Amino acid sequence: MLCGLIMVEETKVSKGYQTVVPSAIRKAHNIIPGDIVEWIDTDNGILVRPGKKRTLQDITGFVKSDGDAVESKRKIQKGLK
Repeated sequence: MLCGLIMVEETKVSKGYQTVVPSAIRKAHNIIPGDIVEWIDTDNGILVRPGKKRTLQDITGFVKSDGDAVESKRKIQKGLK
């Protein structure tokens, strides 16, 4: 259902507390199996926001490589303690 510029869809929660992302929403936001859906609890209600499954290519910039992965991991662990 289209209400102004906002798309409003309804789904039912199953006994196992599962629900389905409506087809129109999936298509509009290119949601595919394996994608992440964030549920954010706010003072005004629940915000549901689509995300994408992170790939190794997505997170490559998060880790600095000095060559020795084991030594890098040890340095990180020592820094966190």
